[in-house]
Amino acid sequence: MLTERLGDLGTADDVLRTVAAGTRLHGRPPPAALIGDWFGSTAVIAPSVAVTPVDAGDVFPDSPGEEPSTAPSADFVGGGWIGYLSYPDPGADGGPSRIPAAAGGRTDTVLRRDRTGCWFFESLSGEGLPEWLSTALKVPPIHDHCAIAWTRPDADEHRTGVLSCLAAIGAGEVYQACVCTQFTGTVTGSPLDFFADAAARTSPARGAYLAGDWGAIASLSPELFLRRTGGRVSSSPIKGTLPRHAEPEQLLASAKDVAENIMIVDLVRNDLGRVAVTGTVTVPELLAVYPAPGVWHLVSTVSAQVPADLPASALLAATFPPASVTGTPKTRARQLLAQWERHRRGVYCGTIGLASPVAGCELNVAIRTVEFDAFSGAIFGVGGGITADSNPDAEWQECLHKAAPIIDDVQYSRARKTAS
Repeated sequence: MLTERLGDLGTADDVLRTVAAGTRLHGRPPPAALIGDWFGSTAVIAPSVAVTPVDAGDVFPDSPGEEPSTAPSADFVGGGWIGYLSYPDPGADGGPSRIPAAAGGRTDTVLRRDRTGCWFFESLSGEGLPEWLSTALKVPPIHDHCAIAWTRPDADEHRTGVLSCLAAIGAGEVYQACVCTQFTGTVTGSPLDFFADAAARTSPARGAYLAGDWGAIASLSPELFLRRTGGRVSSSPIKGTLPRHAEPEQLLASAKDVAENIMIVDLVRNDLGRVAVTGTVTVPELLAVYPAPGVWHLVSTVSAQVPADLPASALLAATFPPASVTGTPKTRARQLLAQWERHRRGVYCGTIGLASPVAGCELNVAIRTVEFDAFSGAIFGVGGGITADSNPDAEWQECLHKAAPIIDDVQYSRARKTAS
């Protein structure tokens, strides 16, 4: 393993643009990036990685990570397997996946930005900073613009889904479920420029970017699905949302939001309990209010100890798809959601992240996520949890508030006026 201090190279979005320009110049695969709160750092960029389709059972295959003291520094990442896994269920229309259901690739090097703004080059193999990358990092970033012409979802279709969910809750089939809808768009420009601009503007806690011949993914997620180091696993589900102009205390005063969050915490406890060492599932944080782009969120954290040799496939089999984007009971909620939602979610509500043999594994919940295909098409999913106290009009407005920081302001304004 090797680490090299590079100093202040600039913001994460600028370094990503610079590295991407270097890969294009040298005919290399594009970079992948994690921006926000990842591995104790503010950015982890794989300078060049071939992200190719894989079987859904082969994602995040690396070991769960050694104790941090064995690495050159406590926050050393070095590299690993970076990729995504899509939400597995179809939509009511039975349509196929628009991009591969899962994809990823291995990188032996990363650029990591710590919390002071200092960049480091890290290598699992011990090889030094390659010449092409050293040269690329000296070139000022080029800020190109990416535009997406969005078409808003069908408000009546979403309302029908919410009403169907309320009926199922009344019949005792489910207690809560996350009903989603989609914006569709036509893209002019590079998805990487879209992500870089949006990440700079919104400062996502769990942002991620991946690209390949199949298309690209730009995730501006605020939510942690799983963090694993050795045998320690934690998950921080988000349930409960208010627009940022509201007082955050209103979330804790909302019986609907509190009940929804606690139901999902119980579901996460159950999921982790399927593979955890008996008696180790705890809730170290319950009902905390955190800011996110355009909104306030109610967040809790569930932790557990699992056998250190538990494979990633077993952990994902117990917990995926994430509890916060499904419902309770989970199996029945998924069955019903596949009937209520017209289109397949795709990467939206799946997971994106990195498994490092040294630093462990961190995965987001792929919400606030734009899926780009190879033909200038884009999909942006948005949704919210429905409980017995939900109001269909309020749920539609929540979708628009969540979408507002991602879609263009003109289109958002039109959608908001149409819905009012």
